[in-house]
Amino acid sequence: MNRLVHCIDCDKVYLRTPFDRLPEYEWGISSASAERQGIERDDFQEFLESHRGHRLEDLQIIKDSFVSDKPYAEPVKVSYFKATNGREQFVIKRFRERIDEPLAYELIRGDYSLKCTGLQMQLDAIQKQLEREMKPPLSSEQMTAFLELCQHVARRADVNKLESVAYESSHPLEVYYKMDDLSLMVLLRNCHRLFKGRTYEEIEGFIDRHKEDGVLLLKATYRIEIKERRQAKRLEAAAVSKAKKASQKN
Repeated sequence: MNRLVHCIDCDKVYLRTPFDRLPEYEWGISSASAERQGIERDDFQEFLESHRGHRLEDLQIIKDSFVSDKPYAEPVKVSYFKATNGREQFVIKRFRERIDEPLAYELIRGDYSLKCTGLQMQLDAIQKQLEREMKPPLSSEQMTAFLELCQHVARRADVNKLESVAYESSHPLEVYYKMDDLSLMVLLRNCHRLFKGRTYEEIEGFIDRHKEDGVLLLKATYRIEIKERRQAKRLEAAAVSKAKKASQKN
């Protein structure tokens, strides 16, 4: 079971996992065969030893707080999650610079928020879906007009008034939303102006089929903003630790 440990005196954190005691292997060549030589290790005990005599506390990881600015499948990246000791909340930075390095953790006294940097329609997906469904197909002028209208709807939408949907994305900072009633009304009203007769009926049907969970979902892109708190408590802890070491020397 994972355990997040915080050294109050040093402000260092360590995530204990079931893999801490796995041995490392060195490959040696003996005659015609390769023998694996295991080196016993215990990373958590090494952490405890290096912080012997320090004040330690367990931190509770806050569920669903993990976020990163790289795709989920990217192994070398910086990610963040939140944790608490029951009195104070922290941000934990998780990172490594090379794929063969172990993950490192850094405690940040503060919080993070996600700021929306853009809201757009999935124009390429919309065009491909229209080309598959519209019989007879839209003219190039009609297609361009519809895509421009979709982008206009996205630009005027307020992300704070939209409902997010469970839509699989490869990137943690991409969130998909349904159009709100006002956006849908603007889209349909302008389509009635752009298209006539049977073409309008086909476009109306297309919108109805894909407005909830398809290509007409709005895609919002976010960025991570971290705000650190003042370091009064950290400085106080450092002063206590320094005084303790001075008294031990005396």
